[in-house]
Amino acid sequence: MKVIKRDGRAVDYDRQRIVLAIEKANKEVRRSERATKEEINAIIEHIEELGKKRMLVEDIQDLIEQELMDFKRFELAKKYMIYRYTRALARKQNTTDESILGLIRNENKELAEENSNKNTMLASTQRDYIAGEVSRDLTQRILLPEKISKAHDEGILHFHDADYFIQPIFNCCLINIGDMLDNGTIMNGKMIESPKSFQVACTVTTQIIAAVASNQYGGQSVDISHLGKYLRKSRKKFEKKIRNTVSEKVSKEIFDSLVEERLKSELSAGVQTIQYQINTLMTTNGQSPFVTLFLNLRKDDEYIEENAMIIEEILKQRYEGIKNDKGIAITPAFPKLVYVLDEHNCLKGGKYDYLTKLAVKCSSRRMYPDYISAKKMRENYEGNVFSPMGCRSFLSPWKDENGNYKFEGRFNQGVVSINLPQIGIIADGDEDKFWSLLDERLELCKEALMCRHYSLLGTSSDTSPIHWQNGAVARLEKGEKIDKLLMGGYSTLSLGYIGIYETTKLMKGVSHTTEVGHEFAIKLIKALKNAVLKWKSETGLGFALYGTPAESLCYRFARIDKEKFGTIEDVTDKGYYTNSYHVDVREKIDAFSKLKFESEFQPISSGGAISYVEVPNMKNNLEAMEEVVKFIYDNIQYAEFNTKSDYCQICGFDGEITINDNMEWECPNCGNKDKAKMNVVRRTCGYLGENFWNVGKTKEIKSRVMHL
Repeated sequence: MKVIKRDGRAVDYDRQRIVLAIEKANKEVRRSERATKEEINAIIEHIEELGKKRMLVEDIQDLIEQELMDFKRFELAKKYMIYRYTRALARKQNTTDESILGLIRNENKELAEENSNKNTMLASTQRDYIAGEVSRDLTQRILLPEKISKAHDEGILHFHDADYFIQPIFNCCLINIGDMLDNGTIMNGKMIESPKSFQVACTVTTQIIAAVASNQYGGQSVDISHLGKYLRKSRKKFEKKIRNTVSEKVSKEIFDSLVEERLKSELSAGVQTIQYQINTLMTTNGQSPFVTLFLNLRKDDEYIEENAMIIEEILKQRYEGIKNDKGIAITPAFPKLVYVLDEHNCLKGGKYDYLTKLAVKCSSRRMYPDYISAKKMRENYEGNVFSPMGCRSFLSPWKDENGNYKFEGRFNQGVVSINLPQIGIIADGDEDKFWSLLDERLELCKEALMCRHYSLLGTSSDTSPIHWQNGAVARLEKGEKIDKLLMGGYSTLSLGYIGIYETTKLMKGVSHTTEVGHEFAIKLIKALKNAVLKWKSETGLGFALYGTPAESLCYRFARIDKEKFGTIEDVTDKGYYTNSYHVDVREKIDAFSKLKFESEFQPISSGGAISYVEVPNMKNNLEAMEEVVKFIYDNIQYAEFNTKSDYCQICGFDGEITINDNMEWECPNCGNKDKAKMNVVRRTCGYLGENFWNVGKTKEIKSRVMHL
């Protein structure tokens, strides 16, 4: 038998530990009240005769207490309970020392791997993590109801971002950058007026991003279409200056070329400001701002030509990359780019197809941008097209008092995710048990999300003026409460979920891509959707179902369940659960079929969903990727390529690491052969032969890919 400790570790059962515990309690009572050796052995035999493969340490202690009571050893049972309670108090008094000291000594690997955007060696990052550990500790011991804390520890649910819960701050937002640029803002008590040029607008935008990021967790999204106005202002400024300089001395052609030259220089400098400022700024939580740039050309936008120029420059600079400390151009993690496909740029002869071709070229080298189909999004969101938040969650449509849709200046209050495979493991094929347990655990998730909501109620706008007073979210008065922004669906509360694939395998014995599995999976995700709609109706709050791309959580849930329930084929044996509704990476399915299949789940997960296509480095086969992009436009709302290049940690080389004559991975730039010091992607199974990826039955476009 394995015993599951309070920290989740599984250890071998040791009957001597029970003997020692009861004997310690024996010493605290009168001789006549002590348990005899025969009674102690009987208690041990009772526990062992249960024949369980795994038991929680708390359950064993409960059984010991019950057996002592049955033997009428009431005083001894009381002492045992007091001893147990005292030990629990001791554990609760300080749970952070080791994790914090481990962080300072750089020995806390869990924290080091939690967020790849944070360097735990940096003092500023360590300071944020130390505060986070204290917050997490207080959250679990004091702020959350005990049953929610226990459910989080046992992997029933995941209470996201507990390291920030102690403060009245929220998750992600869509910055109302248009309002802040047009009407000015205030930062650090200083007035920032509306910019008079494009480059100043770019500088102010990055300052706003940094200020916003330092006063919340999660990501911030910025719609760059608001910058088109300022590029036109720069054009007019250059026209006036050049006209005053050259008067009537030059032809219109020369005059226009002088203006274009100055404008392109300003455009390049402004975009470079955004890219480099975001990557060199450090927010108060010890990382670069987690920002997304939304690249959308609206056909009714009076500044559409200027915005097309801005998008083109952003993609060009992202394709080139940013030089690291070795002088090697690498792919920056931020800003994330989300590119919108619409009628005029969906590679079907539209005016702005050239931008999409550039976006695809960028994806082939730098992974970004992600792609949103305006066509499908309008179908799913009442005709609207708007940016996802940094965490890739979406807001529900909301109208102001004038009946106008509003998305910018709104936010997410927080996320709680449910572990679906664990329910499937416990139900063991019994559907009545499964649906009953699902309902119970969804109620726990609702209660956890309400904790998020209650923690923000009563928050004063003074806690973050950049958000609440100076335009990022609202323009409330000093001292005014933010409560009205928490109600009526203005902001969202997200229910995330993990492991539709594994749950379907557990309950039906097949993948959710099969007919039988698909029927169950759709029923399951609709049950989740109905739950959040019910909560929304009951409370008037903006609950939403979120197909979370929380990769680290996929590993956490799987690890907990493996320790609890052992190795289960195609479930816990992999070491991870499949994200949300996604097709398992080991299934043999082409890119088009995968996207088409997953497209059915996205409208149901209206609080956020993204699908991935795993492809190789496709620098030499852009036509294949363009075919996929066309397919995205017609079939699925939100998708991205996973095409990141290999990376050498020695010299910073960002390209394809190849295999030499000795069948060793070798960096072509510095000759590094140490596999531990390079990131080689797409070689999951180690296959070294010839293979290809056929992008569709009607297309003969092929490319080298991983064997899987």
